[in-house]
Amino acid sequence: MAGAVVPGSVSTGVRAMFLMLTPNESSFQKVEDVPPYVQQATPFFIGLMVLELVVGVLKTGAPVVTISDGVTSISAGMISRLPLLLMRGCELTAYMYLWNHYRLVELPWDSAWTWWFTLLGTDFCYYWVHRFAHEVSILWAAHQVHHSSEYYNLTTALRQSVTQQFTSWIFYLPMALVAPPSIFAVHIQLNFLYQFWIHTELIRDLGPLEWVFNTPKHHRVHHGRNIYCIDKNYGGILIIWDRLFGTFAPETDKVVYGLVFPIETFEILNVQLHYYLHLWRKSNTFNDVSDKLSTFFKGPSWKPGKPRLGDHVDNPKVTGQEVPHDPSWSPPLQVYVFIHFLLALGTYHDLFQNKMMLSQLTILGMAGYILLTLTSLGFLIDQRIVPGLQKISPDVPNFCPDVPHLNSGGFMRTMVNCSSDLCRVNPDS
Repeated sequence: MAGAVVPGSVSTGVRAMFLMLTPNESSFQKVEDVPPYVQQATPFFIGLMVLELVVGVLKTGAPVVTISDGVTSISAGMISRLPLLLMRGCELTAYMYLWNHYRLVELPWDSAWTWWFTLLGTDFCYYWVHRFAHEVSILWAAHQVHHSSEYYNLTTALRQSVTQQFTSWIFYLPMALVAPPSIFAVHIQLNFLYQFWIHTELIRDLGPLEWVFNTPKHHRVHHGRNIYCIDKNYGGILIIWDRLFGTFAPETDKVVYGLVFPIETFEILNVQLHYYLHLWRKSNTFNDVSDKLSTFFKGPSWKPGKPRLGDHVDNPKVTGQEVPHDPSWSPPLQVYVFIHFLLALGTYHDLFQNKMMLSQLTILGMAGYILLTLTSLGFLIDQRIVPGLQKISPDVPNFCPDVPHLNSGGFMRTMVNCSSDLCRVNPDS
């Protein structure tokens, strides 16, 4: 099987983006034979993002993405895949171990029934990966990266966490008892690719497809910080799981995107890691060991005396008039940042294309260059102020140690006491 279309062709790449590959062309006997669909999708990602930008300008008269937010989102996606340079993905590694040692049934790899069963099973497991990532704070600390943009466009789809992959593998293990790793390796990629195109505001409604599939309309709700949007529409490919388990919400009021408490920074390491620091600080405000542990394993808005998932009483009211964080910076600086971002993106592409021919030292060096460049670009976009200047400049906003979402300067800001009521609000999803 898998001989009808050459893996890596334009036809295969485009159809993989929309779950249009057939079982015959995407079933493989060995994991080693499975194409790297996600890596091969890079030109299609870029092409669709450019198309969205052009169509957005033609339809609305304004770009659907800013340089600052778009660079940050794509940078997050690049960083999230850097660990794959040194190891196979955690999901596939754990899956193969369980399959090799503890499988209960060996479904035939070349059966269309196996292919369709694995598609459904992978998407069902993804629903629970996604739901737990919203309902358990330590998992939300990773997943919040994807929700941190206040925009909703195709670049947002690439805003991925570098740490989520180290826990998500647990939820796919039941599949390893029956489904071949090679077929799972196909569907874990197709599931990710399908979710790329649904991150857009340009597609409003897909008619009857809305009943079964996750669509831009449904996923816009998931990214909203409106009360009716929070913790809804977890599905990956199919929306039927949300309808079955009571987590579905239709799009009604205008959706306001982003975290309940926007982080207002474009510095990529801060975007990736700030919530872990917040959880540590929050846990240290409690004396009871049970409360300390609950900080990490209950919902993001949990407080002592509240239910496991907390509530949204303290959430800022969403009016629909909110304006995304978009700092003013000079056109020459924007050009400088964009050029250096393209250089880093080119290095990233070459690194993954040639990783099998490079020494580990070369890989580490190139990965270090990418990480350092993307971090530096975030500093430039934020126009980061030297920490010491805060002590002498009244124009620099104070750092709020209890709510890291409220400071735009990241970890390095000088900490001062804050008596604002907002400091006592626990950030939510």
